[in-house]
Amino acid sequence: MQISVTVNGDAHQHDVEPRVLLVQYLREHVGLTGTKIGCDTSSCGACTVLVDGESVKSCTMLAVQADGSEVTTIEGLARDGEFHPVQAAFREHHGLQCGFCTAGMVMAAVSLLDELPDPSERDIRLGLEGNLCRCTGYHNIVQAVLAAAGEKP
Repeated sequence: MQISVTVNGDAHQHDVEPRVLLVQYLREHVGLTGTKIGCDTSSCGACTVLVDGESVKSCTMLAVQADGSEVTTIEGLARDGEFHPVQAAFREHHGLQCGFCTAGMVMAAVSLLDELPDPSERDIRLGLEGNLCRCTGYHNIVQAVLAAAGEKP
């Protein structure tokens, strides 16, 4: 099937098999490898991207379902060489360890802050519960999101 998807502001058209997952499409057809394949069961959130501004686990969505959509990946957050405020806060507050979950965690946090600009610590923990980090106790991740909450992209 022929699909047209705008990824990080760039138009892409590809012929894909109907069974190709969005995460596979982004990695294999578009060449953006920041979105990770973690668990293949939608449990970990490492594949989280924004589709038309909404947080989506891209391992649960077919690429053909994104036809005509705007997709934002971790590679599309920085502007003019400057980190997005959530990326900067993750860096500043060491909201990462090995880095495998970081892209999905950042994307989920961006979506959360779009919906809830002034979250409590509890709001953040609930909002990110679909994203797993196997290296941290989440304290620094929560602190990073709290720090980013007052920033504007």
